[in-house]
Amino acid sequence: MKRFLVSFLFTLTLAHAQEIGNGEAVLRAMHDRYKASWYDTLTFIQKSTTYNPDGTTKVETWYEAALLPGKLRIDIGPPSSGNGYVLADGTVTILKDGKVSGSRPLVNMLLVLGFDVYRQEPETTANVVKGQGYDLTKLRDDTWEGHPVYVVGADKGDLQSRQFWVEKDTLLFVREMEPARSDPKKVDDIRFADYRKLAGGWVAARVEVHVDDKMVFSEEYSDIQANVKLDPGVFDPSQFNSTHWEKQ
Repeated sequence: MKRFLVSFLFTLTLAHAQEIGNGEAVLRAMHDRYKASWYDTLTFIQKSTTYNPDGTTKVETWYEAALLPGKLRIDIGPPSSGNGYVLADGTVTILKDGKVSGSRPLVNMLLVLGFDVYRQEPETTANVVKGQGYDLTKLRDDTWEGHPVYVVGADKGDLQSRQFWVEKDTLLFVREMEPARSDPKKVDDIRFADYRKLAGGWVAARVEVHVDDKMVFSEEYSDIQANVKLDPGVFDPSQFNSTHWEKQ
């Protein structure tokens, strides 16, 4: 009986290792782990801190609401000021004083890998990720903060290529690297930390952005709520000034 049990466990381990053989398999495993329980909506208040090269910092309060998959609203400063962004299905609309000041295509990889992956078909996520230049054929093992992780998109020692890191045990996204928006020759090293259980899923209550081994930006979340009822107008740029989730 003991020999049978050992053999059975070995077979399961081998099958799992064979199943997770590339980045697409990682995305599928992430989705399948939480597809029946992950929340649909999320709201929180964010303390945003910018760390300037001269040692000074700038702190702002942002108010954020997400409808998964694909929609995120950010109010920068008091919602009554009408400043912020609406990200919806690959496009970002910029609002200033309650009026649209511009829009452009934008895929927010943190939204995709930290949230959308659990609420949409894995094929959809894989197509988005590949479309953003991540090589899903590259997969390796590593450790992060003492935990084993999958690294998708880069070979060992490569910290320049677009890549994302996923904790093996929880199948949660913990790290992503991409060209810095301010200087494509540099790399944004973005980290999800302080994960907390939330309504059948998880949320990272702290996000850090590092460039050249220095933290340049951080986010700290408070008043985190899941599965709240959100008016569709919250994500309509034309209603940005008149529809606020904070008032519901």
